[in-house]
Amino acid sequence: MVKIAAVQMHAKPNKGEANTNCAISMIRQAAEQGAQLIALPELWISGYYLSREEFDRFGEKPNGKTVSLFQQLAKELNVVLVVPFVEEEDGDLFIASAVIEKNGEVVSTYRKSFLWGREKAIFTPGTRQYEVVSTSVGKIGILICADIEFPEPSRILALQGAELIICPSVWSIPAESRWDIQLPARALDNTVFVLGVNTAHEGSCGKSKFVAPNGEVLIESPSNTEDVLVAEMDTSLIDQTRVDVPYLDDLDRNLLPGSDVIIDYKSKISL
Repeated sequence: MVKIAAVQMHAKPNKGEANTNCAISMIRQAAEQGAQLIALPELWISGYYLSREEFDRFGEKPNGKTVSLFQQLAKELNVVLVVPFVEEEDGDLFIASAVIEKNGEVVSTYRKSFLWGREKAIFTPGTRQYEVVSTSVGKIGILICADIEFPEPSRILALQGAELIICPSVWSIPAESRWDIQLPARALDNTVFVLGVNTAHEGSCGKSKFVAPNGEVLIESPSNTEDVLVAEMDTSLIDQTRVDVPYLDDLDRNLLPGSDVIIDYKSKISL
C-alpha cells in the first residue's frame, strides 16, 4: 500500500515565485498526510496562456533552479516528486517533467510528445519515447496532458510494467468530458492505476483524480478550487483486475505499433 498525492493548484500567469511558494506549501501538506509520491500539474510554475517570449523566461535546463529546488525538497521530506517544468535546449522549449527520488536524484526527465493547439507554435514535441521509471514507491510512467488522449502511449507503458501512469495537465473546462472519459478509459484499457493532476482556475476544469485499474474513479478533487488529493494505491488490485479483465493476456501483439519490437507485459520488454 502506497500513499500518493496530486497537487491541484492555481497556476497564476507569470507569477513564478508565488506559484513556487504555493507548490512547496501544498507538497508539504501532502507529505504531512503521509504521501510518499507527490505530483504537480503541467506548467504549474508559469501558467498556461502566455506568449512564446513569456515562456522563454521560464525555460531552464533539467539541472536548473526549479528542479534543483525540488531535489532538495524531495530529500528533506523523503518523498518522490513529479515536477513538470519548461525545459530549454538550443533555443527550443519543451513541456517536460522530472521524476525526483527520495534521495534527491533526478531519475527521469520526460518531454510531452503530443502538443495541443496553441502549444504547437511555442513548444517542440518530445520524441515519443515512453519509458517506465522504477522508483522506491513503484513503477511509474509519465504522460503529460494530451499524451493521454491517445491510447498507444499508455499501452506501451503498461506493457513495460507500469503500475501507475501519472498525467500532469492543464485540462480545460470545454474538454472536461474528455478528462472524465479518457483517464478511466486508459486505466481500464491497460488495467493500471492512473493519477490525473490538473490545475484549477484560469479556464481549467480541476477534478484531479485517482483511477483504479478497473476504471473506477476512487477519489476526485473539486472543479473550482485548489486541493491536495491524497489516495492509497494497493498494487495487488492490478493482479486481481487482470484476472477479472484479461485484456493484456488476450492482446494481439501483431496490432502493436512497431513490428520490430516484441513486448510482453510479464517479461517486460525485449528487442
